[in-house]
Amino acid sequence: MYELAKPERVLDREHAWELLRDFVNDPAPQLRLAIVSGRRRHGKSFLLQALTGACGGLYMTAVQEEGRVSALRRFTETIAAHAGLPGGALRLGDWREVLTTALDVAGRAEGAPLVVIDELPYLMQHSPEIPGFLQLLYDQSQAGQGPVGRIILCGSAMSVMSELLTGTKPLRGRAVIDLRLGAFDYRTSRAHWRIEDPATALRVDAVLGGAPGYRPLAPGPAPQDTGEFGPWVSRTIMNPGLALYSRVEAEFLLREEPRITHRTLYYDLLSAVSDGASTPSKIGAILERPRASVVPPLDLLESTGYLRKSQDLLKARNPVITVVDPIIRFNQLITLPFADEIERGRAAEVWAGSRPTFNSKILGPHFEDLAREWTRSFAAAEAAQRLGMVGIAEVSDQAARTRHEVDVLALAPGQRPQAPRAAIALIGEAKATVRPRGLPDLERLRHIRALLTEQGHDAGNATLALYSLHGFQADLLRAANGSADVLLIGLDALYGDPA
Repeated sequence: MYELAKPERVLDREHAWELLRDFVNDPAPQLRLAIVSGRRRHGKSFLLQALTGACGGLYMTAVQEEGRVSALRRFTETIAAHAGLPGGALRLGDWREVLTTALDVAGRAEGAPLVVIDELPYLMQHSPEIPGFLQLLYDQSQAGQGPVGRIILCGSAMSVMSELLTGTKPLRGRAVIDLRLGAFDYRTSRAHWRIEDPATALRVDAVLGGAPGYRPLAPGPAPQDTGEFGPWVSRTIMNPGLALYSRVEAEFLLREEPRITHRTLYYDLLSAVSDGASTPSKIGAILERPRASVVPPLDLLESTGYLRKSQDLLKARNPVITVVDPIIRFNQLITLPFADEIERGRAAEVWAGSRPTFNSKILGPHFEDLAREWTRSFAAAEAAQRLGMVGIAEVSDQAARTRHEVDVLALAPGQRPQAPRAAIALIGEAKATVRPRGLPDLERLRHIRALLTEQGHDAGNATLALYSLHGFQADLLRAANGSADVLLIGLDALYGDPA
């Protein structure tokens, strides 16, 4: 057994570390396989390097655009170095020999018999036979005739990694772990950037999200107040001389996916969704394309993790489509339309003129996302709310001939989405307005609760939650103090700071 204590330099990732630690310590004598995937910059390599360092395993990574012969030679040299052999001591002619020797060397060394192959999709571009060889070694091991040990396969190309275990693929049914590593949540991201002020942390999260790999690319200290945020954006995300320049990063992210070939179309789709088009029909109208022609590329963007489709929790309707990566949304809305000016050194002027766009189409939607995340992850412990599934909803108001968009809706525990007469535990509104929230906001939620009750839902005891960037008016605070069913969540509470 290996202790494998998570190193202090690895922030968060407790669940992922426990899964991988137990995988390494699995007492089974046969070969075991694990899959780790996730978007670029999410810290997969950092985590797996820390794991192999902690247990003395063998870590090997592929290189983009490296040919088969060069890759075989470099992997062979890495294996020889792990075995303590001089360069050139091993000569391995194909990937079966590489895999078998890597497992043998890892098993003979002092550490755990662990082999990590990072960025597997790069290898599969020139050596698609690798999964087949792994299947052969795995099956031989199960019969007591092949190598033993542990292999972790990792990659960022989600379309490739997600298909490794599907259909008739060689590795189907042979991996005990299929871990998709996501970005940090917004609270962990704040700690990662070491930002004390929650309003500033929110803005940084709105443009970069929780991808931990962006921090090393931003030179200098992170902004510590909202006054520093604008100049920081101009000199980092809008700086063509840096790797963090959003135009370069967005292109880099799209290049990760081999199925994304006609990038102009995908850029147009991402721009339309970033601008607020949330259904295939609306997106097609903006691009002057038939709805049917945009559905397949939208599905591809969803399957590869660039778009998210959120279903209404109460009724069947078109899902709401949004962009997942904040830096792509920022690029499509602010950098790309003004790229010529930015690349001529006028980033500060572009940022100043783009503040309304940032506030309405980036900060506002991101604040709504964080309100749902707080409700999903922290409301139970911090506000004594017992909730089921959390999402969005649209409520019809026939008398007023309108529809109410509900930013945050939580079903009661155990309730199925879109079930008739569902029990509703919380109805919330999250708006990044510059004014404090007041009594009219609460009255709107009470009206929505009454509508839901009239429509047959069990909503009479639902908590009414208001989320605010700029606090609450005195009359609303007084009303909330006297009502057990009213919940006010300011920015400090959103980030878990003491009142």
